Amino acid sequence: MSASADAEFFARLAELNDKFAASLPQTLGRLSAARNEFDSSHPPLALIEQMHAVLHTLAGSSATFGFRILGQQARMLEQRLRVLMTFDGVARQEWDAWLAELDVFVAWGIVDPKAAYPGDDSAV
Repeated sequence: MSASADAEFFARLAELNDKFAASLPQTLGRLSAARNEFDSSHPPLALIEQMHAVLHTLAGSSATFGFRILGQQARMLEQRLRVLMTFDGVARQEWDAWLAELDVFVAWGIVDPKAAYPGDDSAV
């Protein structure tokens, strides 16, 4: 591969990284909006599936664009949501606990999605 091809590749990758970073507020806003519609006593399946899809996309693509912690946290939320989705009935407290975790994730992601995650002492 020539030096110019390398330069083009890295320039394109930087452009994609910037595009991903610029889309994060909107993506996190979609999660926040869905969360605000969420009724933990009767959560609509369509809303759960929408939140799952957003978290799945974030989990899969974040590390590629330099947002490793964001991707890890999105994956954990996605996996917990997937577990809740497998049950016919989920107690309101379980949904509320998951929503509280989502609230932390969204608030953190909006401020600085490359910073240490709240309560994660492993980065210290």
